[in-house]
Amino acid sequence: MIYSWSTRLLIKLPELQPLAFYSKVPRMGIASSKLSSYKNTGNMPLKRSSESGAILKKWTGKLPVALVYPNVYQVGMSNLGMQHVYALANAHPDIVCERVFLPEDAQTPLSVESGRHLLDFPVFLCAVSFEQDYVNLLRLFRWAGIEPLATERRNVSPQRPETPLIIGGGVATFINPEPLAPFVDLFLLGESEPVLPTLLNCLLQRFNEGVPGVNRDQWLLDLAVSVPGCYVPHLYDMVYDQSRLVEIRIRDGAPARVKKAVLGSVDQSGHSQLLTPDTEFGDLYLTELGRGCSRGCRFCAAGFVYRPPRLWSAESIMAAFDEKPTSISRVGLLGMEMAKPEDLAKVARHLLDASCSLSFSSLRADAITPELIDLLQASKIKTSAIAPDGASERLRKVINKGITAEDVLLAANILVSGGVTNLKLYFMIGLPTETEEDLAELVSLVMMVQEKVNEIGRARGHLPMISLSINPFVPKAWTPFQFCAFAGVGPLKKKIKFLKKAFSGCHNLKLGVEKPENAFFQAVLARGDRRLAEVLLAMAEFSRNWRQQFKDHDIDPEEYTRQRTRDELFPWDIIDHGIHREYLWEEYERGLGGKQTAACQTEICRRCGVCND
Repeated sequence: MIYSWSTRLLIKLPELQPLAFYSKVPRMGIASSKLSSYKNTGNMPLKRSSESGAILKKWTGKLPVALVYPNVYQVGMSNLGMQHVYALANAHPDIVCERVFLPEDAQTPLSVESGRHLLDFPVFLCAVSFEQDYVNLLRLFRWAGIEPLATERRNVSPQRPETPLIIGGGVATFINPEPLAPFVDLFLLGESEPVLPTLLNCLLQRFNEGVPGVNRDQWLLDLAVSVPGCYVPHLYDMVYDQSRLVEIRIRDGAPARVKKAVLGSVDQSGHSQLLTPDTEFGDLYLTELGRGCSRGCRFCAAGFVYRPPRLWSAESIMAAFDEKPTSISRVGLLGMEMAKPEDLAKVARHLLDASCSLSFSSLRADAITPELIDLLQASKIKTSAIAPDGASERLRKVINKGITAEDVLLAANILVSGGVTNLKLYFMIGLPTETEEDLAELVSLVMMVQEKVNEIGRARGHLPMISLSINPFVPKAWTPFQFCAFAGVGPLKKKIKFLKKAFSGCHNLKLGVEKPENAFFQAVLARGDRRLAEVLLAMAEFSRNWRQQFKDHDIDPEEYTRQRTRDELFPWDIIDHGIHREYLWEEYERGLGGKQTAACQTEICRRCGVCND
């Protein structure tokens, strides 16, 4: 069968109208109107007073673009990628870009900068970083009175003028865009810097100057053919035989596959554009050390979809520090797990000389330099994290993590000696080939870490806290483990029970575990397809949980979490990341055999295919 969305779903949300309500919402006639016609609704911004770095523009003569982040303000403002897009869009003289976040209590979504209604914007740029935000995006549309389904929005008539153009982006969409495909007019796959300016010019031509005789569908086809990274879902039909995808049919001369956009080198690394105390990183200036990762951990989607790995030079990183407000003295470095020790040493010396303190999410146990130790001590960091990920030495070879128990113990010793009082350890459970013996080794390693750091704590009169975070493994598209089955809720609960019993009675140790049910739903979304759209839409409408929605729509979620075969057609195959399927399968088999693979060397390595062009 061919899966399409010609039939409208008539479902309703408590305290809101059914979908039929959308046909009654006043539409903006943006197809031929001049941009000076956009008017302020009179609503005032809610968060701008506490911000620095917000960009305020007059709307007259400019194309209004809503940058939509499908989570609350505090979460969205912690996302550096969203800030990149915000600055890039507003750098265009004929664009006014304003942010819209998910309201907290089913309120009308308004822009931060001017308090305008979402329907005042003819274009949405939707930054989607996590699968869990798919439902949030649809809720945000609902609360704004916007038709979620792209087929309905394309149904234009004189009585029903053209509706907002919804463009999807963010890392979740270029790992696998298909669960959101029925709701999005156009995906921008890959990194925004090399292609967003071109797309903005195309948008200006359509909405301001007008393109006589060219309707929206033709214009989208032209974009798909001529602009890199542009994926128009309605140009592709997904054909299923029973529950399996068997063919992707291409319409109207669209590209057979969509090649992602990739940023080359930079003179200045990406950094915070907006600062606000109303977020987790309120007093922190974020700076990225590069894109991608050379380590090749087989579970990590970012390490594959951001290939080739690019490390920014120490000079470009320090150039980003020049933009830091003098009132901010804390710098957060993103990507310390992949950075070269010599570059970290230069950056550390620079921050020490500037009397800046350091913060970071996690640190590779084998990348600690003397300069970095000095900076850690000067920064008076109280909380730090190490991510062994695999429960045992054997499993760390399976996932190609490349660190040993000795590395973990050394890092713990250095961090706690440097003043860390809360040491976080991240592990995954449910990895391929995992056994109870592997979990027993996890317990043993944590006990050794605790013994090591307690020695330091006793000497200074205060025992450190170990925060142990246990997260079920979720197979992701575009990784060698995309072929794996999800471990299952029942087996994961047994593993968690084993660990809780093993750590019961341990003092100064806090155990945090992600619920297996939540991980299962994420696993469904991560390798999902367009058929999930009706479940996502129903979840945005009703208060019942996702399991009930799958049952109501006669969809088996286990179909998405099962093991995959070598030559199976995947929905995300529509994207061209440059990675050979054969390479991913070989890495999968190497992982099952416990064989490690060397880190990427982009100058000489051609194994995966990304650097072959």
